[in-house]
Amino acid sequence: MAKLESGRLMLESEIPAFVDAVIETGCDICAIGHDCYVLGDLEEMDAAADELERIDDKFGDRDFLLLEIVAYLRSMGRYLDPGSPAKHWTENGKIH
Repeated sequence: MAKLESGRLMLESEIPAFVDAVIETGCDICAIGHDCYVLGDLEEMDAAADELERIDDKFGDRDFLLLEIVAYLRSMGRYLDPGSPAKHWTENGKIH
C-alpha cells in the first residue's frame, strides 16, 4: 500500500472502527506479541487491496497508535505470541 499523503492522523477512539473495517474486508487482523500487528496474510491483503487503500484514506496515519492497536487486538483475543504453540489467534480461547 502507498504511503498516506492526506496528513490525517487516526484518533485513538477510531481503533475499534478501524479493526472492524479491516475484518470486514476479509483480512484476519491480529497482534503479534505486544508490539506488532498484521492486517492478514498476503493472499487476504492482495484480495482486499482496494478496500484496504480506502481504509487507509478514511482513517489516516496510525503508526503512532501501534501499541494501542495491539492492545485492542489483544483485548479481543486476536493475537499470537512468538513461541506459542498456537498456529492461529483463535486457538487462544477468546474469540470475537
